[in-house]
Amino acid sequence: MNVHFHQEAIVSLPCDLVALGVGEDMAEALASLDAKFDGQLLPWLEAKEFEGRVGNQCLVPTFAKLESKQLLLVGVGQNTTADLITAAGVAGHAARSNKAAHLALDLGPLSDEQIIPVMEAVRAGNYVYDKFKPGKSQTPALATLTVGSLDDNETNQKMARHANIRAASQDQVRDLVNTPAADLYPEVLAEVAKTYAEIDNVEVEVWDFDRCKQEKCVGIVAVGQGSAKPGCLIHVSYRHDSAKGHVALVGKGVTFDAGGLSLKPSSSMQTMRCDMGGAATVLGAIRAVAELGIPLNVDCFVGAVENMASSNSYKLGDVLSYANGVTVEIHNTDAEGRLVLADCLIQAGKITEATHIIDAATLTGACVVALGPELSGVFTKDDDFANEFIDAAESVGEGFWRLPLHQSYKKMLKADWAEIKNVGSREGGAITAALFLQHFVPEDKKWCHLDIAPASWFDKQTSYFVSGATGQGARALATWMERMAK
Repeated sequence: MNVHFHQEAIVSLPCDLVALGVGEDMAEALASLDAKFDGQLLPWLEAKEFEGRVGNQCLVPTFAKLESKQLLLVGVGQNTTADLITAAGVAGHAARSNKAAHLALDLGPLSDEQIIPVMEAVRAGNYVYDKFKPGKSQTPALATLTVGSLDDNETNQKMARHANIRAASQDQVRDLVNTPAADLYPEVLAEVAKTYAEIDNVEVEVWDFDRCKQEKCVGIVAVGQGSAKPGCLIHVSYRHDSAKGHVALVGKGVTFDAGGLSLKPSSSMQTMRCDMGGAATVLGAIRAVAELGIPLNVDCFVGAVENMASSNSYKLGDVLSYANGVTVEIHNTDAEGRLVLADCLIQAGKITEATHIIDAATLTGACVVALGPELSGVFTKDDDFANEFIDAAESVGEGFWRLPLHQSYKKMLKADWAEIKNVGSREGGAITAALFLQHFVPEDKKWCHLDIAPASWFDKQTSYFVSGATGQGARALATWMERMAK
C-alpha cells in the first residue's frame, strides 16, 4: 500500500473515497463542507441518524460536489487513540466494500504515537480472505492511502513504512489462520517459516518428527502420532549486533484439532483450522521485528501438529515424561495444545539466553467464557511484564485483560499416576491451563502466557474486522518488543 500525506484540505483530492473523521460537534466541524453541498449535507446526516459516535459511519454521494467519487463520514467519538484506530479501521473496511483503490483519510491532527496504529487499522479493515471465492478481483485491495492533516516529510514516510511492515505481518497471520487445514498442515507451516530465512539476520531450523523423538519433545510426538501429517518443531531466530535484550516467543501450532480420541462434535470442529493462531501470531511478530531491524535478539518456537483420532492416537491414561523431568497423565486428548507448548517452553529455556518468554495460544474455551469475544487473557506473576504488554497492546487497539495466576489452583492438576494431569476441573479452566504451562518455564525467566482463544477468530464481522482470523497479538507483541529495545 502506497502512503502519502497531505496537509491541505483533503476533500479537494481526486480519489475513489474520501473519509473524514467527525466527532459529536459535527455541525461546526462540517459547516464549510455543508456549504459545498448547498446546505444539504447536515440534513442528510440527521436523516441517517449519524451522530459522530465511535464506529458510526455514513456514506454520502458527492454528486460532483467534490473531486472524490464518494464521501464517507466516520465517527471518532472522543478522539481517543482507541476511537481513532476504530475510525481508521471502519474507513479501511468501507474502502474495500466500495471497491476503492485510493482512500483519502483525514481524522484530524495525529500524534506520533497514533500515526502508525491508525495506518495499520486501515489495512486491517481493508483485509479480506477470498482465495476460494470466484470473482475476487472484483474487490481490489487498497493500493493508495493519503493521510490528511499531516506533512509529507521523511519522518512520516518512515512511520508509513513501519506501519506497512507490521500490517503485512498481521495480514500473513490472518492468511495462515484462515487457510483450510487441508492446505496448511505442519509441513506447510514449516515451509512458510523457512521463507523467513530470506530476511537479514534470521535463521530457521525445523526438527522433523524423528528429531522431536530424539530431543524428547514428548508432547509434539504424542499429539502428532495420531495424524498422517507428521508434526515438527519450528525454531526461528533473529539476531542483532546491538541487541538490547533477548526474548523467546512460543506458539501453539495445532493446524487442525479434531480432539483426538476425546473427539469434538462436528460443529466444534468447523473452525478448528484456527487452532494454530498462536503459532501464526508469534511468527508474524518475529517477522515484523526482523524486517524492521529492531535491536533485539528474538527466538521463536512453534510446535506444529494435527490432533486427529486414529489407531495411532495417544490415549487417555497415557503418561508423558518431559525433558525437564515433569510427568503428565493424560485425562483429555482435546487438551493437547498445552502438551505441545510444554515442549517449546522447555526448549526456549534450555537453548536460548532469553530473559523473557511469552507464549501465545488459542488455549481454552474457559477464557472465552470469562472475557467474551473481543478480549484475550494475560497470565503472569510479574506485574511490570503484564502492565507493559497490555499497554503496548492498547496502543495499537488490541484488547487484552490480565487474569489471575492463582497458585492455589495447582492442586486441581494433581494426578494419581504422574506429577500432574493435563486438565483441571471445569472451574477456572483458563487459570489451570496457565498453571500447567508454568511447570515448564525455568524459575529464572520472566514469563507471560497469552490465551488468545477469545479474539483470535471472529465468527461474524466485529467492528471493522471481517469474520475469520483477526491476527490479534502480532502487532501487540511487535510493539512490546520494540519498546523493550529502546
